[in-house]
Amino acid sequence: MPASDQLNIVPFVSVETMMDLVLTTGTETFLRELAAYVEEDFGRWERFDKVARVASHSEDGVIELMPTSDGTLYSFKYVNGHPKNTRSGRQTVTAFGVLSDVDSGYPLLLSEMTILTALRTAATSAVVAKYLAPKGARTMAIIGNGAQSEFQALAFKALLGIDRLRLYDLDPQATERCRRNLQGLGLTIEACGSTQEAVEGADIITTVTADKQNATILTDNMIGSGVHINAVGGDCPGKTELHRDILLRSSIFVEYPPQTWVEGEIQQLPKDFPVTEIWRVISGQVPGRQSPSQITLFDSVGFATEDFSALRFVHDKLRGSDRFQKLDLLADPDEPRDLFGMLLRRKALTSA
Repeated sequence: MPASDQLNIVPFVSVETMMDLVLTTGTETFLRELAAYVEEDFGRWERFDKVARVASHSEDGVIELMPTSDGTLYSFKYVNGHPKNTRSGRQTVTAFGVLSDVDSGYPLLLSEMTILTALRTAATSAVVAKYLAPKGARTMAIIGNGAQSEFQALAFKALLGIDRLRLYDLDPQATERCRRNLQGLGLTIEACGSTQEAVEGADIITTVTADKQNATILTDNMIGSGVHINAVGGDCPGKTELHRDILLRSSIFVEYPPQTWVEGEIQQLPKDFPVTEIWRVISGQVPGRQSPSQITLFDSVGFATEDFSALRFVHDKLRGSDRFQKLDLLADPDEPRDLFGMLLRRKALTSA
């Protein structure tokens, strides 16, 4: 795009454009490339502005804003979480995001983030598992086979070499859909009849349920030594997936503690319980997994830097291409101080 056009035209990535971008890149390649951006930004964590997301909770769900900046770029994501939406044929989670230039304040990109959030969540999970999962892990159980499940499976395949899946959902149709969608992609898949059956023999256990309640998806007796738990689903006050006793036995790793204490599995624990910020592991300051018998738990709630990474990645991916729509979003009068004059000129044009 010519530099002059960038003054008032903002690249917009629609849902259709995002799907085409993923498919032309290849889903696993896209996940690997995105994961590299996520890992890089965790490695420079201290450069970012950090604040827990601004949330508006209701009985049925939550609407959130997630902002951050590294001093050069600024991003925010608008996202909702409404589990009841599936009953009316709507998505539980929808989102869009903006990436902006800090120097001018002008937006550089407006993008759908419903699909992109699923991709960045999966990429983040797999990046973290590189540091926490048992060596040579090949089998993953996914408990909750909704909209996130296939992305999680492919990210772990692409980054860790996971090639065996054990699936369980309260809705057998969800499990069958997930199995069907992943068919032919290099995974051996077993549909299980219970959570207990699904976790048997699994090196990694991913929980990704959506109901806004304190649930017990995993009980303490299901978790043997040496596993890695990727707790993706719990993401708001009053919503958990794991029995408290599992947390007490685990080494717990989190994104941004002030947010995770409010929304994550650790809301069940006293505030002085030791947790490790995952950026410290990725940057090499502290170790991740330290023994084969250690139970590691990534209490993931999703943080703004991950959205920043995803938007930065897409922005770079689009550079030099025309795989976006040109959105007339910014007023650009001939004289920057004459905004009203721009309105008058429009009136004259449309009245002619």
